[in-house]
Amino acid sequence: MNICLIYFGTFLFISIISFMLSLSFLSLSYSLVLEIELVSINSCGVMMTLLFDWMSLLFSSFVMFISSMVIFYSMEYMSSDNSLNRFIMLVVMFVISMLFLILSPNLISILLGWDGLGLVSYCLVIYYQNVKSYNAGMLTALTNRLGDVAFLMSIGWMLNFGSWNYIYFLEVLKDSPEMNLISLLMLLAAMTKSAQIPFSSWLPAAMAAPTPVSSLVHSSTLVTAGVYLLIRFSLALNSLVLYILLFVSGLTMFMAGLGASYEYDLKKIIALSTLSQLGLMMSILSMGGYTLAFFHLLTHALFKALLFMCAGSMIHSFINSQDIRSMGSVVYRMPVTCAFFIICNLSLCGLPFLSGFYSKDLILEVVSMNYISMYVYVIYFLSTGLTVAYTARLIYYSTTGDYNFLSLSSIGDSDSFMIKGMSGLILLVVFMGSVLSWGVFSVPYFICLSVFMKLMALFVTVVGGYIGYEMSKFSLGSDSKSFLFKVSSRFFGSMWNMPYISTFGVNFYPLVLGRTFYSVVDQGWSEYSGGQNFYFKISLLSQFMQLLYKNNLKVFLTLTVMWLIFMFVMI
Repeated sequence: MNICLIYFGTFLFISIISFMLSLSFLSLSYSLVLEIELVSINSCGVMMTLLFDWMSLLFSSFVMFISSMVIFYSMEYMSSDNSLNRFIMLVVMFVISMLFLILSPNLISILLGWDGLGLVSYCLVIYYQNVKSYNAGMLTALTNRLGDVAFLMSIGWMLNFGSWNYIYFLEVLKDSPEMNLISLLMLLAAMTKSAQIPFSSWLPAAMAAPTPVSSLVHSSTLVTAGVYLLIRFSLALNSLVLYILLFVSGLTMFMAGLGASYEYDLKKIIALSTLSQLGLMMSILSMGGYTLAFFHLLTHALFKALLFMCAGSMIHSFINSQDIRSMGSVVYRMPVTCAFFIICNLSLCGLPFLSGFYSKDLILEVVSMNYISMYVYVIYFLSTGLTVAYTARLIYYSTTGDYNFLSLSSIGDSDSFMIKGMSGLILLVVFMGSVLSWGVFSVPYFICLSVFMKLMALFVTVVGGYIGYEMSKFSLGSDSKSFLFKVSSRFFGSMWNMPYISTFGVNFYPLVLGRTFYSVVDQGWSEYSGGQNFYFKISLLSQFMQLLYKNNLKVFLTLTVMWLIFMFVMI
C-alpha cells in the first residue's frame, strides 16, 4: 500500500505540473526541444531528444492523471493479490514507456517506448496465468509485432535523411518517395497498435488482463499510441495513405459497433466501444482534422477510464461474473457506481454538455460540412446510432430489471479506495470537454449547416437508443430480437469472424493440414513403396548376409552336401 500511495502522489503531481506547462506553452505558441548527448565517440554523438510542446505535455498530463487514479483504485481492487508490488511496478513501467513515446520526436527512442508498451502489455495480459490469458497474450504480442517490423523498416529508411528526428523533415520532404514509404510503414504500425481492421481481434482478447490495466490500456496508453503517432506524422501523410486510412477506419468503427450490440461480456462490450472510438479518431484524422482527433482522444480517455473502473467495481461485487445477463437492478445496491457508469455511457453517446459531446458532435458536424462521399457520411451516422444502441442495451441489462443472480453476489458500493479513485475522474468527465474546447482550438470552428443536418446527430442518437432498447428487451415472456436472426447474430457478434481467422486460421488449419500430410505421406503408400519399404528389404538382406558370415563352416558343409546331391541327380 505504501508503494501505491508513493506512485499515486508522484504521478498526480507530475500531471498537474504538465497541465499547467501545456496551457502556458499553448498560450505562448512555444515549443522546447531538449537534446541530451548520451555517448560521443570520435565526434559521432548518440543523442536523446525530447520535444515539449502543448500537445505532448497535455497528453502526458492526462496519462499521468489517469494512471494515478488507476493505481489508487488498484489498492483495493488488487488487495487480495499476493504480488501487488509486482503489479504496480508493471503499471509504472507501462506508463514510463508511454511517456517515451509521447515526448520523443526521435524514431529510436520512440521504438524504446513502443516495444516497452508491447512487452509490458504482454506481461499484464497473462497476469492471471491461465490458458485463456496465455492465448490472449500471445495474440496481442504477435499482432503488435507486425507493426513493430514496419517501425524497424521505417527506422532503416530514415537513414536516407541522415537523422532519426522525423519531426524536422515532415514539411520539407513531404512529397519525396522515401517519406511516402515511411508514412505507409507508420500507417501499418499505427493500424496494428490501434487495432484497425484486419488487426482488430487482439483488442477484445486483451480483456484477460486485470480491470485496472484495461482501464489504463484502453483509455490513454496502448491503443491510443498509434493514433498519437499518426497525429504527429499527419503533415507527412499523402492522399493515398489518407484514403486507405479513411476506408479502413470507417469499416472498423462500423464493425465494432455491430459487434458490441451482440456481445454479452461486460468488459468486451466496453473494449469494442473503444475500438469504435479509435475508428472515429482515425477517420477524422484522415480527413485532415488532426486537432479534432487529438481533442476526442483526450475526452475519450477520461470517460473510458472511468467506465472500466465502474465495470471493475460491478465485476468485483458479482464475484467475478462478467455476463451482463446475470446483472440487473444494480442501481439499488450500488447507486454511486451506477451513477458514474451511466454518466460515462451518456458521455460516450454524446449527450449535450458532457465531455464526449464537445468532441463527438463537432466531429460529426465537420464531416457533414465536408464533401467526401456518401459512404463516409452513412458510415459515420450509422456508427453513431450503433454506439447509442449498445450503450442503451448495456444500461438496460445492468441497471434495470430484476435481481437476476442476487443470491450469488455480495452487491454493494465498494469501499473507500475504489469510490475515491472513481470520484477523481467524474468531474473531469463532466466538465473537461468544455475546458479543452476553449483551450485546444485557438480559432473556433465555423459550422454552417441546415437545420435538418444540424439535428441529424440528435435524431440518430434517439433512434439508436430506441433500437438498443428493442434489441435488449429480454424476459421470460418475450423473445430477444437477436434470437430471430441467429446466423447474422453469430456473424456480427464475432467481429465478422475475425478472431477465428487470426486464431483458428493461424494455428488450427495448419495443424490439421500437418496431420493429414503425416497420415497420407509419412505413413501412407508413398512411404511404404518408397523409403520405408526399401529400408525393410535392405535390412532383411543384410540379416541374411550376417547369418551367412556368422555360420560360415556349417553353411560351407551344407552347401557342399547340396552340391554333391545336385551332381548325383544330374548324373
